[in-house]
Amino acid sequence: MIFQFPFNVPWIMPFNVLRTGPYSEDVDERQLRILRELGELGSVTAVAEALLVSPSAISQQLRLLQRSIPVPLTERHGRRLVLTDAGQALAGAAVEVETALARARHTVEEFVDRPDGEVSVAAFHSAGAAFFPLLLRAFAGPGHPVLALADEDVAQDDFPRLTREYDLVLAHRLDHAPPWPRAVTVTTLLREPLDVALPAGHPLAAAPALTPADVADQPWITVHDGFPVMATIEAIGAAAGRELRLAHRINEFAVAAETVAAGGGLALMPRWTVRPHPALVLRPLTGVRARRHIDALHRPERTARKAVRTVLTELRRAARTIQDRDGDRGRNRDGDRGRDRDGDRNRGAGALSADV
Repeated sequence: MIFQFPFNVPWIMPFNVLRTGPYSEDVDERQLRILRELGELGSVTAVAEALLVSPSAISQQLRLLQRSIPVPLTERHGRRLVLTDAGQALAGAAVEVETALARARHTVEEFVDRPDGEVSVAAFHSAGAAFFPLLLRAFAGPGHPVLALADEDVAQDDFPRLTREYDLVLAHRLDHAPPWPRAVTVTTLLREPLDVALPAGHPLAAAPALTPADVADQPWITVHDGFPVMATIEAIGAAAGRELRLAHRINEFAVAAETVAAGGGLALMPRWTVRPHPALVLRPLTGVRARRHIDALHRPERTARKAVRTVLTELRRAARTIQDRDGDRGRNRDGDRGRDRDGDRNRGAGALSADV
């Protein structure tokens, strides 16, 4: 019986269970081995000694095996239990089964340990623009993981489901948003401030920082509902005591930056992952929590593969590079770097539920 192994390779379900036909129950690999050993060693006692179990345990497993087979597998010759012709035939097949399972295990071990296996990575647009080039440069040439990159522009709640399709998913959420589901493992790469983007010649550009009251009467360019930045826009309006005027709805930050530069309004821009626009300035926003997490999400079993672990390590290194290169612009105030939340109490068991 075939099913899809977690690492996207065909597998036998499971190692020690086989189906012998529509009339049968499951046949356990251990039972087949016992049958094989009985044929070779000639007695239940000898099999028990070889397998370091009791004779009664051997007899019980033989009885369970017999329930799955419609013809007798053993018979009595005096005080000894021996194989029938059918039992000998099945014992011979057991050799083939053990050989096939050994090959299957070896195949998966090679797959798991292979350093240059394919790793699929999905990211929302600004994370892809920041992280993908660094990954590609890091893994250029032979002997490295083979990357399969994809952009996914989805609402915040839809990121976890992408872990079914990709090895690693770069997702974003705001500081105060609910944590990711426990079914996924989470590595926080960046905690990135969201600054106010405005034209360089705007009257507010001279201020070192802006408050909700400063920007409440300005037109705004914001994302569509369901995307993380929208909650911060709403928080700005709440802090200013008025509803902001949402002039344009644009998800892509590069398009939003051009719209700001053309005088279309103000926008919130990530401080580190969006390329600086020559006609814009970014100013920190005080009075509200304006920061997003960029997290790597994956299903726990994905990191059993060496290639996936290698890419995850490189994502952490890339996050440091992305944050550190902001130092030239004098904005590296936050000091919050990615750390692996999976490494505390959550390794291999799902996502940490605490919001950090």
